[in-house]
Amino acid sequence: MNQNELGFLVTLETVIRDRLQNPDSDSYTASLAASGSKRIAQKVGEEAVELALASVAGNRAEILNEAADLIYHLMVLLNAQDMRLSEVVATLEERHNG
Repeated sequence: MNQNELGFLVTLETVIRDRLQNPDSDSYTASLAASGSKRIAQKVGEEAVELALASVAGNRAEILNEAADLIYHLMVLLNAQDMRLSEVVATLEERHNG
């Protein structure tokens, strides 16, 4: 994995933030946010369970799809709470450097 591959997460977060700040009725992100923090949290939980079950089944494509869904919904949750993925990364770095 290289920096360019991870750079898409910055792009995705920018899109998510824009959809939260400028809701459009055609946007899944905007409609999810409009349904409230409880629904966003519920989606994060659902996707985490689906990823866990996919990993047990061992289907690589399904695992990747569910992992992508989880990361996306996590990023929506974070941004809806006015937090950024970079803050999560900083927390991980702090724990690692202990």
